[in-house]
Amino acid sequence: MAIRVWGEIFKVVSADYHGGGGKMSGVTHCKLRNIANGAGREHRFRADERLEEVELERRNMSFLYSDSESCYFMDPQSFEQSAVPQAMVGAAEKFLKPEMQIQVEFYQDRAVSISFPPIVDATVETTAEPIHQQQDNTLKSATLENGMEVLVPQFIAPGERIRVEVETGKYVERVQKEKK
Repeated sequence: MAIRVWGEIFKVVSADYHGGGGKMSGVTHCKLRNIANGAGREHRFRADERLEEVELERRNMSFLYSDSESCYFMDPQSFEQSAVPQAMVGAAEKFLKPEMQIQVEFYQDRAVSISFPPIVDATVETTAEPIHQQQDNTLKSATLENGMEVLVPQFIAPGERIRVEVETGKYVERVQKEKK
């Protein structure tokens, strides 16, 4: 969601509610990202504060390419191209592939952000040979298909599909092969 605070519009990245105790009221701790410049900010809102919610329009678009400043998307129906600043795309840029369908968020007909899943599947390109032990709590380095390096458990082999958390780049789990 997006909110208007301090005369600017922010996208809510995450929000945690902390209930108050005794005479203290609850507060909501939010991580916000300014849609104009991509700057991050954290703030605690009291339960009695009123915020103005801003409606963002979402459109399905195809990823085209990125340069040093922006990522470019195209509307498949109108063929209209829109640029989203890399600061607003964030860590998800590493996982974008040409012709990938993504929801782009617009505010007043200006592309401001993308809606990317928090966890994605990726293929391991290179890593050391797998080791199967009783305790698999040690990690090794692996390079993914997009060139990103992550730490994975010892049992992961080259060519396997894994799930990766987009924001942190951390290994989540191995993708299970479908049984026939």
